[in-house]
Amino acid sequence: MHIPDGYLSPATCAVGYVVVVPMAAVAARRVENVVKTRQVPTLAMLSAVSFLVMMFNIPIPDGTTAHAVGGALIAVLLGPWAALIAVAVALGFQALLFGDGGVLAFGVNVFNMGVVLPFVAYGIYRLLARGSTLTSWRRVVGAAVGGYVGLNAAAICVGIELGIQPDLFHDASGTPLYSPYHLSQALPAMMFAHLLIAGIAEAALAGGVVAYLQRANIPLLQVNNPGVPADAADSSAPKPKLRPGAVALSVMAVLLLLTPLGLLAPGGAFGEDAPEDLDLGDLGLSAVPTGLAKYAGFWNHTVLGGYGFSNGSHPNIGYLVSAVVGIVVVGVTVYLIAVGLRALGSRGSSRTGTEPVRTSADTSS
Repeated sequence: MHIPDGYLSPATCAVGYVVVVPMAAVAARRVENVVKTRQVPTLAMLSAVSFLVMMFNIPIPDGTTAHAVGGALIAVLLGPWAALIAVAVALGFQALLFGDGGVLAFGVNVFNMGVVLPFVAYGIYRLLARGSTLTSWRRVVGAAVGGYVGLNAAAICVGIELGIQPDLFHDASGTPLYSPYHLSQALPAMMFAHLLIAGIAEAALAGGVVAYLQRANIPLLQVNNPGVPADAADSSAPKPKLRPGAVALSVMAVLLLLTPLGLLAPGGAFGEDAPEDLDLGDLGLSAVPTGLAKYAGFWNHTVLGGYGFSNGSHPNIGYLVSAVVGIVVVGVTVYLIAVGLRALGSRGSSRTGTEPVRTSADTSS
């Protein structure tokens, strides 16, 4: 789902930035209102989890791979605006440090995985969970269904974005300039992988964590659902003595150690091939599309390109090192962004003598 540079025209990439930049500005304000100081570490940790989840390549029966994103989980817990920032930071460092996704295509990738996925997931979660208590099974179902539909909505967008390129941008002979895949190829390939595998992974992550938090950390579920009560019938029942922070760190450690399993998946994700890896015969081409060849190497300053060492040695260690670097950089960056937004919000409130106002979209369940 990480579209590399060269597969989209510069015009398409520009549209992506035009859409997501103002949305990111709105997200900064919304996060300042919703994510309080004590939830800043949680947002940082969730962004690091999103980065790790996107490193797990799941094999698909047709020979490609796909992955979850984690955007649905962040949207359910802290709101879709927080998910936009968290996923955008993860995608940004994936592109800059590891060459996973394009720098020119960054805006489009953020739109797909940081806007479409969390907002669709959150909308479905709210619809299915409306009127229920925090410990209701409807919350778990809503998070899981939202994650599944949200990820597949993002996959549809990717399929369309890749599939319209040959019709919109081609030379005089009709040869594609950028993506060589038409809609009849791109949409089925994207939807097969995500309907069958990746969507289920996103659903399991979102629904599973919500189910765990219903037993271990009700206050975290209340962050984005102020005033919604827990199940009165369960309030007097003994709760397991779990330490959510310790459990979360343990889960992250396990995910970190397991990231090299992503190397076991054969093949690569659809639409992410390097130009030299394209099967030109199957695509009916005699050469790599000129625009794809021109922009594919736009960013060549990666630190651990392809999540590994430049000489290709010790791929498992390289993947593990990449995971460590990624979670530290992404987590720290999101933490600093959130702290900065809180500080700016506090300064603005002190000047006006007012408290930040939360909108109905922030407070509704």
